[in-house]
Amino acid sequence: MVPAPACETSIMTSLSDTQRVLLSGAAQRDSGSLLPLPASLRPSGGVAKAINALLTRGFAEERETNDAAAVRRTEGDNRYGIFVTDTGMAAIGIEAASDVGSVDTASAARPAPAGPPRTSKINGVVALLSRNDGATLPELIEATGWLPHTTRAALTGLRKKGREIARGKRDGATCYRIVVAA
Repeated sequence: MVPAPACETSIMTSLSDTQRVLLSGAAQRDSGSLLPLPASLRPSGGVAKAINALLTRGFAEERETNDAAAVRRTEGDNRYGIFVTDTGMAAIGIEAASDVGSVDTASAARPAPAGPPRTSKINGVVALLSRNDGATLPELIEATGWLPHTTRAALTGLRKKGREIARGKRDGATCYRIVVAA
């Protein structure tokens, strides 16, 4: 079995948009709490599934809290909330402070993240299409994990944004390539 290139196995590309929004919102709070939900998310929009996935993968953890807005569940007199972990911070490209969630963080200002530029699946598609030999639909599907119709829609979206995408043949398969203006 051939190992996948590092760019395809990065943590950032394996997070859903909802998971990224949850982790980003928590990173902006001094407590590191995922709750209350950011205004851009609806409670019925798959948030519970996203939170459970973050807990399972170690990007978030459940712990006791006294903050009423951060409570996810109660058990007797104990109240529990969901908080971002250092691994969760790293997953969105933020170097986690060791004191997230401690009492002292309320007075400390959190610096803006100075990590690498945000990587996304569409950026990966653009990179593949920018190669001299371009990329086939199966290569794009493998790199993004999208269904074929979603991948074709992404190509259409790039065209609508002004990218010129040429279609040709390579080894009998249709190949797409971004045409670079001279």
